[in-house]
Amino acid sequence: MVRTKYFLLSSLTLLGVVGKVSRAQAQKVPAAALAALPAAARQAVYQTTFEQRAAQLYAKLKLGTAGLSLAVFRQALVGYYNLQPTTTYRAAMPVLTLIDFARPSALKRLWVIDIAAGKVLFNTLVAHGKNSGENLPLAFSNQNGSEMSSLGFYRTASTTYNGKHGLSLKLVGLDPGFNTNAESRAVVMHGAEYVCEEFVRQHGRLGRSQGCPALPVAETPAIVQTIKGGSILYLHGPAQAGYHSQWLDESRAVEAFARQEGLLVKN
Repeated sequence: MVRTKYFLLSSLTLLGVVGKVSRAQAQKVPAAALAALPAAARQAVYQTTFEQRAAQLYAKLKLGTAGLSLAVFRQALVGYYNLQPTTTYRAAMPVLTLIDFARPSALKRLWVIDIAAGKVLFNTLVAHGKNSGENLPLAFSNQNGSEMSSLGFYRTASTTYNGKHGLSLKLVGLDPGFNTNAESRAVVMHGAEYVCEEFVRQHGRLGRSQGCPALPVAETPAIVQTIKGGSILYLHGPAQAGYHSQWLDESRAVEAFARQEGLLVKN
């Protein structure tokens, strides 16, 4: 009982330290103390630190004010950290692109976030596939010819290209059954004239694509140049879409987060 109380007290004390120190300090201070804790207590510290960091970043970026829920942002972060160890080449910037298709197209529902700097780089409109729905997409598909959007995690291509829609960026789907036909379907990020506030004023919604997450023409070059190079895109949808993913495994994400923050203690 004494040993259990000691470890519990140590864990709680360490959690208080982690919550107060800076990122640079956290990489140095907790590691030694963590080594003295049992595995379960260390995992609790990692989990709590991850939750604190997610909540702090969410508040700092004022994502709630912009209409993005903490739950969706947290899902995106879980996938982001899970996919870091599998990336064979580092993205040009530690950016996460999040599209929330649970929101109607008339609202801004794309965010490009610099995770390391804690900064929203872009927040803008984005179109969904024409067979996914009118203003609010409700149907999604991975099938060729469906002209629907596909949910899940993607990795961006290393370079951009000029196609029939101008400057574009290919996407590689990472969720079997949900988006892995993205390349054969030519699902890419590109600009489109029907993605603008004027179209919304006239029609009450954006125009729709053949399945691509189409962007405002004027913002496309800056966005695709920022996110190219293997960064992560998460395309979220309504709960009834039935999306599930291996990349939403929280335990692996928390471990990857701890490793990246310099907190992970080797057994």
